Amino acid sequence: MSAVFDYPAETYRLMTEFDLPAVIDIENKSYEFPWSEGIFHDCMRFGYSCWVIEIDHHVAGYAVMSLAVQECHILNICVDQELQGQGIGRRFLNQLLLIAQARKADTAFLEVRPSNVNALSLYFSEGFNEIGVRRDYYPAKVGREDAVILAKSL
Repeated sequence: MSAVFDYPAETYRLMTEFDLPAVIDIENKSYEFPWSEGIFHDCMRFGYSCWVIEIDHHVAGYAVMSLAVQECHILNICVDQELQGQGIGRRFLNQLLLIAQARKADTAFLEVRPSNVNALSLYFSEGFNEIGVRRDYYPAKVGREDAVILAKSL
């Protein structure tokens, strides 16, 4: 018996200004302390690698990555909450890593909240390793939350 996987039509493309309403909607629904529209504008303006994933012509997620000196830093990656749990985030992450490799990056970095156990599980399963902690990195309801720093050799 062989398995057949039928994924909806997924398209990865560079983010544009026209995508920002959908991106901001997903961001606001996903995070208690979301990025502002201005942050996304700045990321595009300063040449960060900003991507969206479309499923059936609708923005289903987005990512922002910086690339410099043979390193990539995944700053934000998010899939619409209604579509999570289907492997979309995993496939998107792997696309970002392929883009980084094509641009000669040999190491990928990211930070994640220790309370985000689903993201940690994904990153560890994709070969990321913990290399440190940034104390009081993220805003929290009370005080600040640390960030776990992860890295992966490409």
